[in-house]
Amino acid sequence: MERGEPITRSTAREAEEELGIVIAENDLELVHTLHHLDADDGRSRLQLFFRPARYDGEVRNAEPHKCEELRRWPVDRLPADTVPYTAHALAEIARGSRLSTIGWSP
Repeated sequence: MERGEPITRSTAREAEEELGIVIAENDLELVHTLHHLDADDGRSRLQLFFRPARYDGEVRNAEPHKCEELRRWPVDRLPADTVPYTAHALAEIARGSRLSTIGWSP
C-alpha cells in the first residue's frame, strides 16, 4: 500500500500493475478476513481477501520480471509451495467462511 492509500485503491492499483486488469474500487467485495500470527516474527496481521464483481481487460502476467508465470489451480490441489496462510484462506473462502484465524494457540 502507498502512504495515504485506502485498501480498496491499493487492491485495484495492484491488480492493474500485476495482472493488467482494471477494477473499480466499488466493484471489490471483501470475501474473507484472516487474522494471522506470523510464526517467523511473532507479529499479528490482518489479511483481507477481495473478489471483483467485474473487471476490464484480460488477466496476464504484467510483471514478468517479478513473476515467472500465472496459472490457475483447483483450490483442493494447490502447489506445495503455496504460502500456508494463503492456502488456508482460499480453503476458507471455498467453504463460505468470511473470517478465520491461523497461527494462534487453541
